[in-house]
Amino acid sequence: MMQIFQWFGRWVSLFYQVVHFNFRRFRAFRLANDYDTHLSGFPKGTILNLEKVIFGFFVILACTLNMGFFIGEIDIPYKHNATELFAALVVSIVVVILKFGDRTQIGALQMATSLVVTLLLILSCMVWLWQTQVSGQPMDAPAMSTIVSMSGGALLANGISVILLIGETLRQTR
Repeated sequence: MMQIFQWFGRWVSLFYQVVHFNFRRFRAFRLANDYDTHLSGFPKGTILNLEKVIFGFFVILACTLNMGFFIGEIDIPYKHNATELFAALVVSIVVVILKFGDRTQIGALQMATSLVVTLLLILSCMVWLWQTQVSGQPMDAPAMSTIVSMSGGALLANGISVILLIGETLRQTR
C-alpha cells in the first residue's frame, strides 16, 4: 500500500513541475516575442491566459464528474459507478495541484473549496473501499447513502468553486 502512495506522490510531483514549468516557459516566450494572443470577439489587446484556461477546464471537469456520480437514487449501488468517483477524485487532486502558488484572496478561497472537495471524495472512496474490500461485504444501501452524501457535499463545494471562478473572470474583464 505504501508503494502506491509513493508512486502517486511521484506522479503528482512530476505533474506539478511540468505544468508550472510550461506555464512559466510559455509566459516568457509570449513576453519575449511580444505575442498578443488575440481572441476573436474580444477587444484588441485581450490576451488568452493559458493557465486560467487549463485551471477552469479542470474545475469544471471536476464538477461535472462529481455531478455524474451524484445523480441517481441515493441508496441503489448500481446507479453509482466507482470509476466515476475515482475519476472525480483524481481531477480534484489535479485542481488542488494547479492552485498552488496563487497568492490572491480568490485563489485562497478556490484552494479551500478544492481541498474540501478532495477531502470529501477521499473519505467517500475510503468508505467504498472499506465496505467492499476490508469488510468483504457487498455494497449496501447505508454505505452507498454515506458515499453519495459525501459526494453531494463535494458537489456543493465544486459549485462554490465554479461560482468563484466565474466571479474572478467577470472581475478581470471590467
